[in-house]
Amino acid sequence: MNRVVVTGMGAITPIGNDVESFWNGLKDKKVGIGPITYFDTAEYKAKLAAQVKEFDPKQYMDPKAARRMETFSQYAVAAAKQALEDAGIDMTKEDPYRVGVCVSSGIGSLQAVEREYKRLLEKGPGRVNPLLVPLMISNMAAGNVSIQFGLKGKSINVVTACATGTHSIGEAMRSIQHGEAEVMVAGGAESSITPIGVAGFTALTALSASEDPMRASIPFDKERSGFVMGEGAGVVVLESLEHAKARGAKIYAELAGYGATSDAFHITSPAEDGSGAAMAMKFAMDDAGVKPEEIDYINAHGTGTHHNDLFETLAIKRALGDHARQVKISSTKSMVGHLLGAAGGVEFIACVKSIEDGFVHATAGLLVDDPECDLDYVKGDGIPMEVRCAISNSLGFGGHNASLLVKRFEE
Repeated sequence: MNRVVVTGMGAITPIGNDVESFWNGLKDKKVGIGPITYFDTAEYKAKLAAQVKEFDPKQYMDPKAARRMETFSQYAVAAAKQALEDAGIDMTKEDPYRVGVCVSSGIGSLQAVEREYKRLLEKGPGRVNPLLVPLMISNMAAGNVSIQFGLKGKSINVVTACATGTHSIGEAMRSIQHGEAEVMVAGGAESSITPIGVAGFTALTALSASEDPMRASIPFDKERSGFVMGEGAGVVVLESLEHAKARGAKIYAELAGYGATSDAFHITSPAEDGSGAAMAMKFAMDDAGVKPEEIDYINAHGTGTHHNDLFETLAIKRALGDHARQVKISSTKSMVGHLLGAAGGVEFIACVKSIEDGFVHATAGLLVDDPECDLDYVKGDGIPMEVRCAISNSLGFGGHNASLLVKRFEE
């Protein structure tokens, strides 16, 4: 099977609208959480979110194209443009049918639904925007990336709630391994900080009601009370090693393993013994031919809900055995919130940067130790250290578990 390498990265996040500012923000423990400005939250329990700041779609696409895209699609196209430019992919020199897309969104556009449902009620069915459906559906992140950059290969969309971005990168990896594509643009995009989105997650008691941005998204902390909604996109360019070498590409890291399982347990709660998530990590390690003691870093799903952080801790112990106490673990969500379908995309990029830069970012906001979460979650400041092998975990509503194993590239 073809080896798969990472050659380009792009990110739109609440702490920076490119990979460098995102990574520097993570290293500096920059928290991108603040009061929601998109709508009036007076009647809402959850008043904070991690919003993308100063995003101008016209920097990445022409204004007419931007007008025919909802925000999640604009984020996807922007991050994909950055990733393709970073990778130095020149589509005039590629067979377009060998360059595919797996950039996904967990939700699509709630904004379009809210806007057009209001119009339906107020003005009748004849006044609903004829573009509502193509604006709203979640596969349009992949569709628009494909259209904007002329990518004519396999183009798919994976929807697994909070595991969407991770599954997307994993499935793109499989497409290259099996020779269906030479290049895949992969990741996730999301923008659902809307009245119905926030109300829905609040009703589920999943969101933190804290009004202190520094104590709202605090994964693995004893005082954690839920997640904070984020938004943005994380997109990478994956290539077969042969293709990357033939064009002299810069190789950031090797994507060596992918594991996916299902808890078959509950629509929102992870399996209480962490078995499903543990098996996803184990499958990723087996896929890569890596032993538990070779793992230097785990980028945890780490949402900050009571259940997730407890069960993920159990899962890591189950997957890594005694080595669980040695491995460094941190949660990117402590700074950017939960990007839902895009979380796996930006968190995979954080893993690649950890390998490239020799640094593991802290879990920002972690102050009060929880005796049940008793592993090393990089409390305090981040740690300069050699990272040869990292795992990124995502666990989605519906019991969807996915783990990616990325390692330093060696011939």
